[in-house]
Amino acid sequence: MTEQEDIIVDIPQNRVKFFGTTGKMLLPSATAVAAIVAQIPAAQLMTTAQLRQKLTRQFNVQGTCPITTRKALKSIAHDVSSAAPYWRIVSQNGGLIAGFPGGAAAQAARLEAEGFAIDESKSPKVRDFRLNLTVID
Repeated sequence: MTEQEDIIVDIPQNRVKFFGTTGKMLLPSATAVAAIVAQIPAAQLMTTAQLRQKLTRQFNVQGTCPITTRKALKSIAHDVSSAAPYWRIVSQNGGLIAGFPGGAAAQAARLEAEGFAIDESKSPKVRDFRLNLTVID
């Protein structure tokens, strides 16, 4: 795996509305993302939005690119040498991430093994996920 470095760029004009501001944006490396994911305790979760917020604070920028963050997260998940518990990352609404190895079903199995209940009514998500969100400063 070729490691991308953390890159800070100007927020593109077409993304100002998304970030709600102008300024600098982080394009995080898999290493930076893995360092945060590694801190998530068992039986706790972090949303992709929380992950980006943590990176934004850590790098003292106005935002973190969601696309680059998701790519880094998938890279970690598919790296067999990584010990970061990527399966503890869920979408903003508690949804599972299909791009992880084995898809949402494999993520669901790992989360169920940690005691989480999965709601599979429409798209799979962790039931009552907000009760188990971690706080990492």
